[in-house]
Amino acid sequence: MKAIRRFTVRPVLPEPLLPLADLARNLRWSWHAETRELFQSVDPEGWQAAGGDPVRLLGAVSAPRLEELAGDRRFLRRLAVVAADLDDYVHGGRWYQSHENGAELPAGIAYFSPEFGITAALPQYSGGLGILAGDHLKAASDLGVPLIGVGLLYRHGYFRQSLSRDGWQQEHYPVLDPNELPVSLLRDTDGAPARVSLSLPGGRALHAHIWQARVGRVPLLLLDSDVEDNDAGAREVTDRLYGGGSDHRLLQEMLLGIGGVRAVRTYCRIAGHPDPEVFHTNEGHAGFLGLERIRELEGEQGLGFDAAVEAVRAGTVFTTHTPVPAGIDRFERALVARHFGPGAELAALPVDRILELGAESYPGGDPGVFNMAVMGLRLAQRANGVSTLHGAVSRGMFAGLWPGFDPADVPITSVTNGVHAPTWVAPEVVRLGARQIGAGRTEDALSVGGSQRWDAVADIADQDIWDLRRGLREQLVQEVRDRLRASWLQRGAAEAELGWVDCVLDPDVLTIGFARRVPSYKRLTLMLRDPERLRRLLLDPERPVQIVVAGKAHPADDGGKRLVQELVRFADDPRVRHRIVFLPDYGMAMAQKLYPGCDVWLNNPLRPLEACGTSGMKAALNGCLNLSVLDGWWDEWFEPDFGWAIPTADGLGTDEDRRDDLEANALYELIEGRVAPRFYDRAGRSGLPVRWIEMVRRTLVSLGPKVLAGRMVREYVERLYAPAARAHRALNPDAARDLAWWKGRVRAAWPRVVVEHVEALAAAPVNGTAELGATLTLRVRVALDALTPEDVEVQAVAGRVDPQDVIRDGRTFPLKPAAGPDLEGRWMYEGPLALDRTGPYGYTVRILPAHPLLATPAELGLVAAPVEADAAGDTGPGGGVLLR
Repeated sequence: MKAIRRFTVRPVLPEPLLPLADLARNLRWSWHAETRELFQSVDPEGWQAAGGDPVRLLGAVSAPRLEELAGDRRFLRRLAVVAADLDDYVHGGRWYQSHENGAELPAGIAYFSPEFGITAALPQYSGGLGILAGDHLKAASDLGVPLIGVGLLYRHGYFRQSLSRDGWQQEHYPVLDPNELPVSLLRDTDGAPARVSLSLPGGRALHAHIWQARVGRVPLLLLDSDVEDNDAGAREVTDRLYGGGSDHRLLQEMLLGIGGVRAVRTYCRIAGHPDPEVFHTNEGHAGFLGLERIRELEGEQGLGFDAAVEAVRAGTVFTTHTPVPAGIDRFERALVARHFGPGAELAALPVDRILELGAESYPGGDPGVFNMAVMGLRLAQRANGVSTLHGAVSRGMFAGLWPGFDPADVPITSVTNGVHAPTWVAPEVVRLGARQIGAGRTEDALSVGGSQRWDAVADIADQDIWDLRRGLREQLVQEVRDRLRASWLQRGAAEAELGWVDCVLDPDVLTIGFARRVPSYKRLTLMLRDPERLRRLLLDPERPVQIVVAGKAHPADDGGKRLVQELVRFADDPRVRHRIVFLPDYGMAMAQKLYPGCDVWLNNPLRPLEACGTSGMKAALNGCLNLSVLDGWWDEWFEPDFGWAIPTADGLGTDEDRRDDLEANALYELIEGRVAPRFYDRAGRSGLPVRWIEMVRRTLVSLGPKVLAGRMVREYVERLYAPAARAHRALNPDAARDLAWWKGRVRAAWPRVVVEHVEALAAAPVNGTAELGATLTLRVRVALDALTPEDVEVQAVAGRVDPQDVIRDGRTFPLKPAAGPDLEGRWMYEGPLALDRTGPYGYTVRILPAHPLLATPAELGLVAAPVEADAAGDTGPGGGVLLR
């Protein structure tokens, strides 16, 4: 019979065991081995049945067992040590507290993301964006960064994946009861549940409770709309991750952004946490947080809209994760307008100004849509991509917001992602490191970095490394067999017909892993381009290969589901099913077994569509070698010493079939000619693949410190958070009003700001040539209209030019006012230009707005530059000069 009501019965812990509750509710256990081992000892079988979730374990352990443990002095000593360690971890000083520039660092930072992958026990993630957000919080905790995470609590999470008998993806949405999750309801000082509310059109309201997860020392606030005061539609706003239509998604993003700011304010008031000085939005989903902060500043400090925008921008960081416009949330302008203004949310803000923030008001933009990433960039003074290559791609993709600037000048930087090593490194790898360099030093190296500690890996014996890798591969083989059997039973097979599963994979065969989401650009099935050639690779009698594949297609993506089915049908073939497998329901629990157990991690996206690709980082930290297209982080850090680059056919334009053929062939040739021979080369007296082991060693030594989330978060702190905090402090109400007024004055005058004439006064080129080391003296006449030299910066930009006469890797040379204004308001600027490079060379001149509170001269998107030069090399309005 089905229950008519569901609720949770919690165990009553004996008083000596009360610290277990605190340990279970702090998600540090998900990356702290000693805490997990303590819970496992409570009930080893129950721990396995609970999936390694302490909250579920404590909810199922018997009362007699609890009483037994309450009298077990040895267990209580272990409990006291682990509890004391957590207390020291949460309250002790760490990297952030001892930073040399501590006074400049923000007292608080709010980090918003639509998903967070902390642990499989809290399934609030779908893929790389959420896992990255979870690793960001964990690394911030390890470093002592005063971060507050903000997201939504989805009652169905992301879907669970299974397969039909013919290999078609099936989706299932289990109900998640927050009372059975490692979260607790945030309560106000009077004990009532804290909540936030938003106004909806038609007099409706959207209320949300605030659940709190403890991620080490970082609080994670998750908003939940399943509140009795909501109507049925409002209760379903947080039903599932990335579900529903446009209206549903818009409400989710309003709740995340606007409700998230209100939740942060509520939490800080209750907990005494410092109010954030910096707001970081992880992708555009939370972009509405800027509107809520504008409302706060207008209402509480009396700022006008423009001044409030400047104050909000100063303390906001925006991270873009997508390399393609299709990956950005865009809503119909009419839908956005309906949810703001009179009778709805943020009624005090002018709707037309809100719509301007998300308008695609640039060539090629759609005037009918509201673009969340565009709003995020307009409301953030600092923005970044997630790898060096992705930063360049983002500058090109969003260049329309800064018209007149070359993509290289677009103010979007990059901070390459990292991964949280204590979460992703196998315990066996940690133990080997501890044996070599000491337990404390190993923990420090995994959390914070430090190349000296990683260098010690070079001294680990070849046999130890090979034994480790073989043991991890053997564990993966068993994991795959267990999961494969369960999958086939779900697909309708009988136990009696699954005897072959016991022969799937071989712990002594070269093992390649491939696991990720399944959009078309990640090319799940590139390996199937030539099925017969792949079969030969898998079944080679001397150098066989085995492949483990996993991944989920979006529920609405039938194209992605067809790719999954194509792979599954190939893997079902009795001729190869012992050498290639597809494992459904890819998630954190599977990944933590998959990364360490593979010898090679495969990544073959369409370049440059992989923003970063952190799965290869997690594999590398376990001694797995990367075989990847030069995209994302691999483009940045690849070296032949520790992996292979798959050649790409980037110049084929829209001929995707031809490109796939060429790149698949390159992949087969690499595996056949270089990867497999290196793995099976046992020619030395030791009988070990010495050259392969050296590549594993170089992977750990060279990549280890780079791919850490600790390195990533330190970069965010020093390059983005600290400058944003300084800007936030500088933009007091009067400064914000002055800056808004100044920007308005500059924009009004800019159409009449002109570079009228450019000439070289000394060491001018003769017949179009000049000598290296010479110096040109430039004189430039400019018209500034109502502006003054204090409002602008006049620059010469010089460097080598390409065949199209475009300056590449240009340097800027400031020019100074030499005379003016004349009777017509013109100014004369002069300055030297050093000819420091040989070859085709050129220069131009430009005028940019200048103000001490701008983060970059490109901030306003305004530039005045010459257009063409005369025959003598001097310019009229516009123009540059070429020296060859």
